[in-house]
Parts: sequence; structure tokens; C-alpha cells
Amino acid sequence: MSGFEVLPVTGVGEVGPDADLARILLDHAELRDGDVLVVTSKVVAKAEGQTVRGEREELLASETDRVVARRGPTTIVRTHHGLVMAAAGIDASNTAPGTVVLLPRDPDGSARALRDRLAELGGVWVAVVVSDTSGRAWRHGQTDIAVGAAGLVVLDDHAGRTDPYGNPLVVTAPALADELAGAADLATGKTSGSPAAVVRGLAHLVLPADDHGAGASALVREEEADLFGYGAREAVLRALDADPSAARGFGAPATPEELVAALAAALGHGPVVRREGEGVVVTLPGADPRALGRLEERSHVVARAHRWRPADGTATSGEDRVLRFAHLLS
Repeated sequence: MSGFEVLPVTGVGEVGPDADLARILLDHAELRDGDVLVVTSKVVAKAEGQTVRGEREELLASETDRVVARRGPTTIVRTHHGLVMAAAGIDASNTAPGTVVLLPRDPDGSARALRDRLAELGGVWVAVVVSDTSGRAWRHGQTDIAVGAAGLVVLDDHAGRTDPYGNPLVVTAPALADELAGAADLATGKTSGSPAAVVRGLAHLVLPADDHGAGASALVREEEADLFGYGAREAVLRALDADPSAARGFGAPATPEELVAALAAALGHGPVVRREGEGVVVTLPGADPRALGRLEERSHVVARAHRWRPADGTATSGEDRVLRFAHLLS
């Protein structure tokens, strides 16, 4: 396997709104057919006029789709792009005091436009990645990821292949666009003033000139498949919230069998939990009203956390109380 090289683009200087970013980059970089040009989201956003006056905290709500977690001064949110980032990716560094830089409104669109403009001005066939810095839930530190991409194979899905021992590869899928963003950051760093890097030697990942590809949005995990849609504390509070919108962060609805098992574990001995057709039924044994109320509320909380809803209200059978739950999407 042949190697590749990463070359920082230097000498660019400050980029203002409405700047022709493609022309600026061509003036400072020698691009060749098959190169991948990785550009920071900040310089793309500045060229698109996304530098605004205000404080990060003031602008956070408008850039937030929903809050994922809060810890002290740190707020992790899902942006309108679907990205999960600290402070919605709003950046207060390397910008004039009293201003911040927002993420590009459409990072994939920005990458496509930049790729087309580079081809128009320079006659070069390249791929473009728009990168931004992101933390990781289970690890210290940050790395750059692709928030936008054009003309690039962004994901190498190994499903259907086998390893050298003949074992099937099911979930292996390197996020190539993210790996390229991280490699570019190694060359440019955070304090060098270099807003871009050229990755050379990976032309096999660059798509034909008339094919922009799926874009970096293809790397955004769908909410239905997200196992960590809320922080630990927020998940508890949202499960207590009867507002249907709170269910978004809990991923896809659980199967009836999963809900039966969760309810049985949460309610302990006494209550009877069973599947009935496509629904789930909980029978709470007769007891004092306060005990019944606590068990009923606990049942509803567990159901909401698994994206199920009450069905047909409650009923009584002798001294027992019967709760019915239906699949949230039914």
C-alpha cells in the first residue's frame, strides 16, 4: 500500500465575508488532480459571513436543536445539522472581541461549492473536506472531524467482506472523511494560522468530477440509532417528562420483550408484566393507594424511557390495577 502526505496551506491570512475562498486557497496551495483539500469550518464560515456579534451563551439557543447534556459551564447540544457538539460548535477564538463564528449553515453545500469553484478557477479535480474540532464521549481531548465533504468516499463500509481468517466483517466501517480531517489537523495545528491542508496520495478516494458523493452528513448517526441521545442525568429527567418531544433522545422504541424485561426489573416482585399482542400489560397487585401510585408512575417512566406510551388509560380488576402500553409509533 502506497503512503500519502499532508501539506499545510500557509500564508492565507485573515479571511473576511464574501471572500473568494477558492481563489485565496489556489493562490497559496499547489493543488493536483486527486488531492483532498481539508479546510477548517472557521475559515469557510468567515467567508460565508457567519461571524456575528454577541456572546456564545446568547447565541447557543438559536443554534441548538436540542440539549444533550449540561455540566457546569459546558453544554453539549445536537445542532440543526444533526451534529452533537459542545456549544453547538460556536467558536470565540481567532475572531474580534465581542464576536463569535458560527458553523457554516450547510457544510456539505459549502464543500460542494468550494469544489466546483476550485475546478472552475484552477481546472483541478479534487475532493473537499470541511473540518471542525470535536470532543469524544469516552476519551479526553479533541480531534478534528468532517462536518462537510464533497467528491470523497466518506465511509468505507466493510460489511460483506471477511478478514484474513475468514471471519465476516459486520460493523467495521472506517470514517474516512473524519480520518482525513484528523490527519490534516496534525499538519496545521491549532495555533499555526494555517486554515487548510492538502492530503496527497489518496486519489482512489476522490470521486469523479461530476459526483459530489454522499457528503459528511452521511456520517451523522440518525437519532433512532443513537444509544447516547442524552447525558446520564438528563436521561433520568427526560424519562420523568411526559412531553412527547422528550422521547427523541431515547433512540428507537424498544421491542415488547425489552420493555417487559425492563418493567419486571424496575417493579420487582408482585406486579405481573406480560406481552399481549403488540402491546405490554402491567398488572399491579392491590395495595394501598400510595404504593399503587408509585408503581404506576414508575411504570410510566420506564415505558417513556423505552419510547412506549400509555394505551387506553388504566383499568381495575378487582383490587388490582391494570396498565396497558403501546409502541410509540403504533
